[in-house]
Amino acid sequence: MKVTHLDWSRLRTFPLAERKSLTAADDILRLPSSTPPACTPEQERQINACASAIRSARRQGAGVILMYGAHLLRNGAALILTEMMKNGSLTHLATNGAGTIHDWEYAWFGRSTESVQQNVATGTFGTWNETSLYTHIALLAGGLRGEGYGTALGRFIAEDGTKFPTQEELEREIREAPGHPLTAARADLLRMMRQAPLPSGRIAVEHSRKYASILAQAFLHEVPITVHPGIGYDIIANHPIYDGAVVGRAAAVDFRLIGDSVNTLDNGVVLSIGSAIMAPQVFEKSLSAVNNLRILDGKPTVSGLTIYVVDLQDSGGWDWTHGDPPKSNPAYYLRFCKSFSRMGGTMHYVQCDNMAFLHNLFHAVGETG
Repeated sequence: MKVTHLDWSRLRTFPLAERKSLTAADDILRLPSSTPPACTPEQERQINACASAIRSARRQGAGVILMYGAHLLRNGAALILTEMMKNGSLTHLATNGAGTIHDWEYAWFGRSTESVQQNVATGTFGTWNETSLYTHIALLAGGLRGEGYGTALGRFIAEDGTKFPTQEELEREIREAPGHPLTAARADLLRMMRQAPLPSGRIAVEHSRKYASILAQAFLHEVPITVHPGIGYDIIANHPIYDGAVVGRAAAVDFRLIGDSVNTLDNGVVLSIGSAIMAPQVFEKSLSAVNNLRILDGKPTVSGLTIYVVDLQDSGGWDWTHGDPPKSNPAYYLRFCKSFSRMGGTMHYVQCDNMAFLHNLFHAVGETG
């Protein structure tokens, strides 16, 4: 069968201001000092145990990694997470591509979220110019510094834009050092400057709501934040500028970076909140790689790890601290539980609204992480 290739350069994009956005940053943000939602006695017990594990980890200098899906941000977690970064309760954050889409849109536009069903039918789902354009500009600039996705976009928001070298400077660097580790990033930027086109010099993009951006706050508080996207998973793919090499390069840097933090998890804690795919899949590969390198160095593998998985789905009534259920039990097919239960630590599943869990956890942990 002969396939006719579409001309993706013809994709029509639209100003973000024309989109009917369904959520506003200032409407959703939860104040850390406010009273958290009520939880059941069992949820309270689990939250208090999680808080105790976090305090113990931080006293021992062990890491606490939060891996989260986009809904945690959309439910208003940014201010609470900022406080948890400030007090040292969290030492690393990780999210998926969607988490960065809403994050950037709240910081720049103040609004986010669209109707997938309505906009797919009109060919407008995800075709918003500024979201993809500025994300790519941030990643292209970060590539010149060897930065990952999270740092590059967080810096872009925090510093209200970036600066590109001239085409002549890029050409000279490529010619003089073709084997340099940054040559591919320089070549991608040079090609994009000619193709898009993109300007050299300062590109100013004011972000009036940096307080609503987890990425920006992590950058400002020097807490590592990594992004683990899929190619074609996110709306930035629906734009002529979309480049999988640019996205993949930044994501590859972040996979190595989360490995550095996984290496701090002896007697540490991992929180997976609302991430059924990215968190378990990325974590199991990263932990395996860290253990591989430790074994090469004659060191013991990561131990004493405590994992809390938080989601609204029914866990099948299975106590995951006892390991996997039998294949005859439907709970066996809950990948987000099964993967984490196999990581050599103690895994607890908490069936709870993600913001209710996080807000109560913040109060339970207290001022000192």
